[in-house]
Amino acid sequence: MNSIKIEVNGLTELENAAQQIVSFAGEEQIFIFEGEMGAGKTTLIKSLAKVLGVTEVVTSPTFSIVNEYEANGDIIYHFDFYRIKNLQEAYDIGYEEYFYSGNKCFIEWPAKIESLIPEHYLKIEIDVINENTRLLSISKN
Repeated sequence: MNSIKIEVNGLTELENAAQQIVSFAGEEQIFIFEGEMGAGKTTLIKSLAKVLGVTEVVTSPTFSIVNEYEANGDIIYHFDFYRIKNLQEAYDIGYEEYFYSGNKCFIEWPAKIESLIPEHYLKIEIDVINENTRLLSISKN
């Protein structure tokens, strides 16, 4: 099976959804998140990080582009490319060192750097159904 859908009705169901995503992901290290502004990309990433063992506070790296978290001896990189103006900014932060590090990379606004995304990744699309409900479509590429 190369894709799954998970309906999330409220924040209380988010951790369970995150566990399903981690289980489905298997060995995938690159996770791209698509969804409109306010759909809950960062909120979902916070739950994924918690499920993976991150104990520190997870925040959106809107201005720093990348945040790094420790998870049970592993490293997780969280990117937010919303504010970049061109691909050169991704080159300037050394994206290759992160994307090809073997560590998990959570990428918000991947369309801004589409040509730089590695060949294999897990795509998580978040559709807003209503104020409390989201439909997560997860697929392997």
